[in-house]
Amino acid sequence: MTAEPAPPLPGPLAGLTVVELTSTFLGPYCAVLMAQMGARVVKVEPPAGDIIRGVGDERGSGLGPAFLTFNRGKESVVLDLTTPAGRAALDLLVDEADVLLHNMRPRAAARLGVDADTVLARNPRIVHCAAVGYGSAGPYRDEPAYDDVVQGVSGLAAVQGGSGEPQYVRTQVVDKTVGVMALAAVLAALHERSVSGRGQAVEVPMFESMAGFLLMEQQGGRVYAGRTGGTGYARTASPYRRPHRTADGVVAVLLYTDAHWREFFALVGRDDLAADPELASIGGRTRRIDELYRLVDDELARRPTAYWLAELRARHVPAMPVNTVEDLFADEHLAAVGFFEAVEHPTEGPLVHARLPWTFSRSGTPRVPAAPALGQHTAETLRRLGLDGGDGPAR
Repeated sequence: MTAEPAPPLPGPLAGLTVVELTSTFLGPYCAVLMAQMGARVVKVEPPAGDIIRGVGDERGSGLGPAFLTFNRGKESVVLDLTTPAGRAALDLLVDEADVLLHNMRPRAAARLGVDADTVLARNPRIVHCAAVGYGSAGPYRDEPAYDDVVQGVSGLAAVQGGSGEPQYVRTQVVDKTVGVMALAAVLAALHERSVSGRGQAVEVPMFESMAGFLLMEQQGGRVYAGRTGGTGYARTASPYRRPHRTADGVVAVLLYTDAHWREFFALVGRDDLAADPELASIGGRTRRIDELYRLVDDELARRPTAYWLAELRARHVPAMPVNTVEDLFADEHLAAVGFFEAVEHPTEGPLVHARLPWTFSRSGTPRVPAAPALGQHTAETLRRLGLDGGDGPAR
């Protein structure tokens, strides 16, 4: 007999209200993570809606696949912030909010009255988070910023291209990484509020966030003051660092520790390398990393994937198959942990979503409903705020 699923729990952010004025990926990712942890997220959209609604929208419903995944569990309220009625409605939402999140450039935020000074003057307990392209103290502050542009200016595209032409990572890595950083910053400010009783302005710039992210290991010799050159990280710069071809497929392997390399040398019969004193330490191996990775490339090509997975795992060497995105939906581990969940959408039908990957032993996480239609909650919200909701946006 199949056990009944455990009842949903409220989540660690239950009781928090977030007003989200963002579009595309960075802000929506930060906010959907909060929704998946139990926060009430009110997504304030302009009359035209978040631009990402139209990407891959086969039905013309404004509910394309990316919008559906980035906006689960949110309420959609359409407000025209260029009008007095729209501004008045937003003010009332600000009054009851714990967090306001936006991704506007400073001048646009000030023009619409969602800058930190205006919002905090109205609600001194709110955490105001501006997820911007560039820090407001620098000369780039008014430049538009998207993922690709920041991959370029932060150095990420150059590192990704190696010795060849710069390349973009083929996912919105900046938006999603900085989205998680914005979440961390918001939670830190909420913790501080629990001590001080006061809100504050938080600025999370994409450029500075990704520059710091990249430099953690890529700064290299430039960590020493007065030096020039010497940037980079040898292992990740190697042209042989890649998924390795086997006799019948591809496998991901990372030989890193002394024990990993000893086990590998023994497995492939390279006693000479096992006895080489330079290769007994990570420093020596780093100096010869291209040679070693070329060896791995050559050896793995001799036998099938199943052989390598079995042998390497038996020796506690990290090794996994290389999945396509399509493969994830049949992955045995993801199935075992219940990673994918079925969600019924009132207009789009049955959907499959990835759940929040984090678990909380006591507070749990809620069952998050499907993403909203444009303005789905506008009338209800305006009535609750004591405004004339009618059937359209506050204009």
